Amino acid sequence: MMTDITDDLEPAPLRVIPAADAPLADVEAVFGTKGDPAHCWCQWYKIPGSDWRGVGDDALHDRLASQLAEPGAGPGLLAYDGDTPVGWCAIEPRANLPRLKQSRLIAGATPNPDFDEPGVWSLSCFVVPRAYRQRGVGRALAEAAVDYARANGARIVEGYAIDPQVRGKTPAADLFHGTVSMFVNAGFSEVARPKDDRAVMQLRLGN
Repeated sequence: MMTDITDDLEPAPLRVIPAADAPLADVEAVFGTKGDPAHCWCQWYKIPGSDWRGVGDDALHDRLASQLAEPGAGPGLLAYDGDTPVGWCAIEPRANLPRLKQSRLIAGATPNPDFDEPGVWSLSCFVVPRAYRQRGVGRALAEAAVDYARANGARIVEGYAIDPQVRGKTPAADLFHGTVSMFVNAGFSEVARPKDDRAVMQLRLGN
């Protein structure tokens, strides 16, 4: 599972593009070679739990590389500060994330139980390298993800936020889902609270 921080600051003047339009080397630079991002490559929600342990790091990397090369929207966005890649977020149709159906945290808590509904998109994960945290990268990515989903036919964007005010002091590495306040600042509303410190956040786009 990915574990990198998002933040609630005002967005920096960043450029955000579909990761499929970026060099693969820039995506690799954001994920790095150590820590959970380099052992997940944003595949956690895409591989059933029974199969996860049998997939190695190289195969996970190659799966993401293949997804980036596929036609159509997804699987994520990349943020740049100048020419430097500084963050990633995963944004794509919720139907592409089969493991969500198995999640006790999310299944039964989301107001849209049809996980194959193509109009519902998931903003499920953020990766911001340590050197670029607390600069508004997470919020900039969240806002760009909403625009990207809207442009590709989404009617709802959904996230699975952590509430540090309830959880208490939370290591940066545990905030990869994004925080409640960050989603609120990007225009989302809380629609379910499956656990005291976890919230399902949604933004209806009016499509």
